[in-house]
Amino acid sequence: MLWVRENGVDEIMAAYHNVSMFAPRELTIVFDVEDLLRSEKRVAVLAEGMSRPAGESCLVLVESAADKERAKLAPARAAAAARWDAEPPDSRTLLAWGQRRLEREKLADELGALEALLTACEGDTTTFFNELGKLCAWCAAAGKVTRADVAELSRPIVGAELDEYLASVARGDVAMAAKRLGRILAEGESEGGIMFALANLVGGALGGWARWRDMSQALGRRKDPRALARALDAIYRAESAWKGGRTDVRLALEMATREVAGA
Repeated sequence: MLWVRENGVDEIMAAYHNVSMFAPRELTIVFDVEDLLRSEKRVAVLAEGMSRPAGESCLVLVESAADKERAKLAPARAAAAARWDAEPPDSRTLLAWGQRRLEREKLADELGALEALLTACEGDTTTFFNELGKLCAWCAAAGKVTRADVAELSRPIVGAELDEYLASVARGDVAMAAKRLGRILAEGESEGGIMFALANLVGGALGGWARWRDMSQALGRRKDPRALARALDAIYRAESAWKGGRTDVRLALEMATREVAGA
């Protein structure tokens, strides 16, 4: 797995074309292709490299979701042999996946158990699969998943912890970040602690000390330094407004969350 910002086009092309006699087929996955937008020349180099055969190796480019198609990436799209839009699975699809997982684990399920789990996860794909794995382990001895098991495993509410909130911010899920902010505040998390965590998340993405390094790196891959600097400034302004008595602390946190997640 490679990232455009960290590895560069030359390294990506080298990984794709340098086929080893011991491994004639290689799968190279490249994330955050939209980072190429700052240089049309790099897009052209990537497209040219993709057009040259690489044996049986496969290069997969992953472009993050956007409101509209990024026109400058057209040469790379044209050079690709196939294109696929990965839409988030709907509730019916998640339930079908869950049913198959239970069958694989040889677990029976009480009517409505998987639906209860999906509700507890608020339809979030990653959370659902994580909690489904825990549920399978939890119920392995009994051989059956019940609604009571789901209720027991879902306390406290799935996704309510600080790190889950920061993960939503890092991946740009504004709606989920706002929900999880409300939850951790309701559970008594310190407003100042949340503000510090948010600032640390962005500061880490800019190269500073990061308590949540993986999340900071994810945020750094998603946004360029200029956008991150604007987000950090928004956090400082929100904190100043709160401590100066010009706004409510929760409103300040909501504003800061939207700025960073949607920056």
